[in-house]
This record gives sequence, C-alpha cells and structure tokens, in this order.
Amino acid sequence: MSNTLSYDDVVRTLDDLPSLPAVVMELLNSIDQDDVDISVLAKKVSYDQALTAKTLRLANSSLYGLQVKVTTIQQAITYLGFQTTRNLITAAAVTGCFAEGHCPGFDHKAFWRHSIATAACAKVLARQMRFNQDYAFTAGLLHDIGRLVLVSCFPNQYSETIAYRDAHDCYLLEAERTVLGVDHVDAGMALAEHWNFSDTMRLAIGGHHDPEAPGAGFLAAIIHVADAIVHALDLAQAQDDLVPPVSTVAWTALGLDEEIYLQLFRETELQYEEISMVLLS
Repeated sequence: MSNTLSYDDVVRTLDDLPSLPAVVMELLNSIDQDDVDISVLAKKVSYDQALTAKTLRLANSSLYGLQVKVTTIQQAITYLGFQTTRNLITAAAVTGCFAEGHCPGFDHKAFWRHSIATAACAKVLARQMRFNQDYAFTAGLLHDIGRLVLVSCFPNQYSETIAYRDAHDCYLLEAERTVLGVDHVDAGMALAEHWNFSDTMRLAIGGHHDPEAPGAGFLAAIIHVADAIVHALDLAQAQDDLVPPVSTVAWTALGLDEEIYLQLFRETELQYEEISMVLLS
C-alpha cells in the first residue's frame, strides 16, 4: 500500500509536533530522580498561568480530598507531595498540547475522555495493588498518545485508517497496522523516546496491548486492564466502540475479586467525571 509508513517515518516527523512547555519536559525527565530542586520547578511552572490554573483546579478537586484550598503550586506540593503535583502538571499540559480538527473522522474529545478515564481507573487499580498511583495515573493518561502523533503528523492516512476500521468493523489497532504499517504503540514509543519519558512510562506505553511480552512490567498489566474496563464502561462515548480482549495473564496477575471490581467501576466513573471537567474545559 502506498500509505505504509515505517517507524523511521514517524520519528522524522516528531520535531514538527507541538512541544510541551520546557518545565513539563524537565518534570517528565526527572520522574525517576529524587534530588530535584522542587522550589525552582514550582517557580518555573507558576510563570505559565494557564498551566498553573488548570493544575490547581485539579489539585482542589475531590480526587484528592484536600481539607484546604491550595492557591499556589508550592502549596500543592506541600499538601499533595511532589510526585502527585508533577503528574497533575503533566496531565494539564499534555491535554492542552495537541491541536484538534486536522484529521477527518478522529474524535479528539472522545480520545481524551478515554485517556482520562483510563488514568482514573489505573490510579484506583494501583491503589488496590499497592503500586505507585502517580505512575499509574500518568501512564493511563499517556498510553494511547501515539494516536495523537499519527493523527497530527499523518492526518490523511489516519483518516483512511478510521474509514477502514468502520468498513471492516475491526479494532483501530488492526486498522492502523493494515493501512499504515505502523500502529499507535510504535508511535507512542517513538514519542516517549523523543520526550525522554522514564523507562517505567515507556514500558507501560509499549506493553499496554501486550502485557505478556517479556519485560513488559507490572504497570503495563495495570494499564491493559484499565483500558479494557474503560472501553467496557463506555466512558469515552465513542461510536461503535469495541472492548479489546483482556489478557488472562494480566487479569490473573491483578487477582482482584468481583466485589472489588464493582467498587472500582463506581470509583472510576466518579473520578472520571471530575477530572474530565477540569482537563477538558
């Protein structure tokens, strides 16, 4: 097919993408470091007023149940901790970073609704598993980011991919591979490399459709299950949404019983409502 792309084609277009604010790049690059000067970063973030406003709205949401209202990034760090605040800043920045409307047939809002819901679900799952909730939230939010790379850099080809999926009633992943020759996992990995994401994030993005792959890591299993749950709950309100098959290995690895899952569904729906009101407003 004339449209087929290679991984290198994707990598070559990454410089054309909108770049995240420099301070967010710094935050992403320092996710596995402990010796970060927090006050300097807080000051840098506060220069970006839109980013600060969105971050503080999220910090004051019921998601975190703070008894006090935080009005500065430094206060958010004091009450929520650096990791959590860093993830809120990342969420606020990434959701506003990509332009919409360039790819016919691609529903930008539905994309973010799904990503936000997956982030909320992954966070609740991580808490049950006593796994780092901040990593889970960020990985859930970014797991499909490769789709935005393909939509932004190859809008016409991606439009054909969507048409193929509609005509063949198949998963979008399958349509991407057939029409483009690369998929959103490849593109997500290319972007993760380009934006210097931590290894933890890269593994989660790379393994969320294949958590059984050697070295995929436990976070990939959490994101894989969260992704399927969110499709099943239809929180993105996307037309003709198919629920992806769930890896038995990942499902078993989480080892949760039915009662916990029902509680998880309710909590995901509540958190999703609130987070999407802040991030998509």
